[in-house]
Amino acid sequence: MYNLDPVTIAIIATNVIMSLKGFDDRLFFEKYKFNVGSIRRGEQIRMFSSGFLHVDTTHLLFNMLTLYFFADTVIVALGQLNFIIIYVASLVFGNLLSLYFHKEEFWYSAVGASGAVTGILYAAILLRPDMSLYMFFVPIPIPGYVFGIGYLLYSIYGMKNRIGNIGHDAHFGGAVGGYAVTLILVPSLFKTDLGHVGLLAIPIIILFVLYKMGKLN
Repeated sequence: MYNLDPVTIAIIATNVIMSLKGFDDRLFFEKYKFNVGSIRRGEQIRMFSSGFLHVDTTHLLFNMLTLYFFADTVIVALGQLNFIIIYVASLVFGNLLSLYFHKEEFWYSAVGASGAVTGILYAAILLRPDMSLYMFFVPIPIPGYVFGIGYLLYSIYGMKNRIGNIGHDAHFGGAVGGYAVTLILVPSLFKTDLGHVGLLAIPIIILFVLYKMGKLN
């Protein structure tokens, strides 16, 4: 049984309360969702508030379950304060990347904790690259670092091809936020586990190269 730290409980509760409010109150949802036009007009609160709203219960449940499974790994290793720092930084960084890639699409909107949760997931993988993960329809365990690399490569593919109604750029940005902040908080990883640090950086380098080559559009 996974531990449920008070900080994790508080974050899940905030997501549930705000999401339920958004389900029932469309004006509330529209006021606090991520929207490029509104943010560029100065409504910066949306960069943060949108991370606690969800489209529906399935979206909310998936994000909160993922957070539940990986939060404890980060909290045990780094403590509650650093966990909160990683969570918030990943949330904001995910939205910043979305804002950058969609800055001319004033109509573009999004909601969800996916960026923040992906940042926690990537931080957990960085701290415990030997962990094994199981995916639906895949009966064998997948090493954490392999999953992390594959997930971000898929996010790049999703960004480039705009697959589904999914904020792939927010996922990618959140993961980068979790990766970068974890390394800032635990620089010793460069000495103790440089191999995995380098491997997990591969998708980030690929995205940068594709962007410089103008092949993301």
